[in-house]
Amino acid sequence: MTHKLPELDFAADALAPFLTAETLSFHHGKHHDGYVKKLNKAIEGGPLASASLVELVKKSDGGVFNNAAQHYNHSFYWRCIAPGGAKEPTGDLKKAIESSFGSLKDLHDAFTSGAAKHFGSGWAWLTADSGGKLHVRTTSDAGCPLTDGENPLLTCDVWEHAYYIDYRNERPRYVDAFWKAINWNFVTLALAKPGDVEKAILGK
Repeated sequence: MTHKLPELDFAADALAPFLTAETLSFHHGKHHDGYVKKLNKAIEGGPLASASLVELVKKSDGGVFNNAAQHYNHSFYWRCIAPGGAKEPTGDLKKAIESSFGSLKDLHDAFTSGAAKHFGSGWAWLTADSGGKLHVRTTSDAGCPLTDGENPLLTCDVWEHAYYIDYRNERPRYVDAFWKAINWNFVTLALAKPGDVEKAILGK
């Protein structure tokens, strides 16, 4: 299986001022693309050559894991944001948020605090465990909730390359802007049909 860089669902300048076209050209066109190319090279001709991306994240280690997880995490991140986002969660997602956190504001506070305060490179996540309870998690470097048996619903990339062009070292300001661009329709899909997420993020 040859892994490919997924196309974005929006034009390069469509997220401005949250993210500029320059940021997307580097983040998607160079950083993410680099992980995909390194992944394909690492698995070529080996026992994992035919594995799906999710299988690679769950079963591999070392350089294969790092590049597979970064490919998965970035692909997931691109679907979590959209021009204008969706106004707020509804239906079962809203109920799950209120059951797990109390309110959308409580989730916002926990998520933004975790993302802003995470030390070093990594990711902030909203996840669902096997019992349906939602959690805010952070992972370092290429870490992914799939390896802990949880389904990712939402992620914010807090590697510096995700925001430095537009926000310099002001990660909290980037995280605040991220929250206003969340594509809650995708988060709803991830909660309702976790088995469809890989197809959705890779555009298959």
